[in-house]
Amino acid sequence: MDGKILTEKLVAYAEEFLHLEKLDEIYTRNLLLREFKLKEPAEDAVDVSDVKKMSVPDELVAAVESYARENGLCAEGEENLYSTYIFGILTPKPSEVNREFYRLRAEKGVEAACAYFYEMCIKNNYIQKTAIDRNLKWEYKDGDNILEITINLSKPEKDNKEIAKLLTVKKTDKPKYPKCLLCKENEGFEGSLSHPARENIRTVKLDLAGEDWFVQYSPYAYYDEHCIAISYNHVPMNVNAKTVRKLADFVDVFPNYMIGSNASLPIVGGSILNHEHFQGGVHLMPMHKAKVKYPMKSAKYPSVKVGILDWYNSVVRMQSADRESVIALAGEIVEAWKGYSDAENEIIAFTGETPHNASSPIVRMVDGEYSIDLILRNNRTDERYPDGIFHAHPEHHNIKKEGIGLIEAMGLFILPGRLKKQLKMIADILCGNEAYDEKALSDPENYLYVHRNMIKTLKAEFKGGDFDAAHAAVVDYVNKTCRSILDNTAVFKKDEKGVRGFKNFLASINITEG
Repeated sequence: MDGKILTEKLVAYAEEFLHLEKLDEIYTRNLLLREFKLKEPAEDAVDVSDVKKMSVPDELVAAVESYARENGLCAEGEENLYSTYIFGILTPKPSEVNREFYRLRAEKGVEAACAYFYEMCIKNNYIQKTAIDRNLKWEYKDGDNILEITINLSKPEKDNKEIAKLLTVKKTDKPKYPKCLLCKENEGFEGSLSHPARENIRTVKLDLAGEDWFVQYSPYAYYDEHCIAISYNHVPMNVNAKTVRKLADFVDVFPNYMIGSNASLPIVGGSILNHEHFQGGVHLMPMHKAKVKYPMKSAKYPSVKVGILDWYNSVVRMQSADRESVIALAGEIVEAWKGYSDAENEIIAFTGETPHNASSPIVRMVDGEYSIDLILRNNRTDERYPDGIFHAHPEHHNIKKEGIGLIEAMGLFILPGRLKKQLKMIADILCGNEAYDEKALSDPENYLYVHRNMIKTLKAEFKGGDFDAAHAAVVDYVNKTCRSILDNTAVFKKDEKGVRGFKNFLASINITEG
């Protein structure tokens, strides 16, 4: 695309979708002309009618990257860094976004404020909507519960040119600024081959329990309006009683969102433990739809409804309009769990000074009440389960080996993108489109080696049929594997011993059946 035409289309796009004011049009046009190494704008009017019909900026992003590549405006392989910078120019400044967000919240409500913020993050290409829409999604109904399963295809893989450049970067060249992908200093950061560009990211400032925090959306969202609340300070994850208060403060600002914290230990925590953050959004998680199986009561906090959830892993639910009581009770459970051991259920709180117990609190508003779900976790390992006793067991690692963090513990599985191709290949073997060669599958170099036991099991069970029937059998196997993984993560199992142990733990802090 001609650079002058591209400039006019970008200005028109910013006016239509990114709140560019008429007074700033000439200023913005001149900035773009400078970036594109142009001395003057188009003399004739440019047809920009197509711009107003765009639901996502993909076409313009591609045009910017093509123009940059063809005109030597960026190094080969860095086109994405350049387009991010251009869209950062078109996006309102952080202060403007904050003013508008809180103005809308005050005048029109939090939903209108979130709609403004979220839509802007799509239109400026920060939220990768087209990539997200490629993810495979389905539901698995398991009795009274439902699991949501996705195969994540949205996060881009580096191409060979990027990989080659990364090989030339010395480990000592790793930048110390920003300290991590979550730091506030990412706002406006130019990025590199090893650190994504963030000129187009925008955040909204928050005060949580007297601390400075901010909220942003996830560029590769796993669910509706997937947001991340992040501490201004680069401090490690540390779930404690104050964490519950921070989460409650968040839903006071965003009563339309749920918010939760990963546990603060490896294996049972998230992928980033060195910077305190929470994850939330408008999505109602499968766990939130689960009912209480064992009603309990707290003598100390009689205004709080308490119960053990009818869910795969070990969850305590608390709900009350009495904000201080429900926060205090949840905080007491968080702290009590850290030091609790139950040898009968293989729960050991410490090995020497190394802690093993952690929890994931999740807060949301339900009919005007604070609802807090507390997932109990333990990250201990042994010879039998070197990856974690309460982690996905080895027979499930072909489907999911990575840590089972907050989102998956709530019943939304994010499975690796490799499975899209692999599951199709397995279905082809089942229905006879491809030959079954057990010996070939036993070769570690075989692409389906990791699935060899799964394939053997399915071959023995499959009653025959076409590809659709075979694929349905493969998907059913994945569904049941995800269910089993959640069972693995339960510190208190669903058998008599586990239920007794769960109730004994709650009794230790004066929460009894009732």
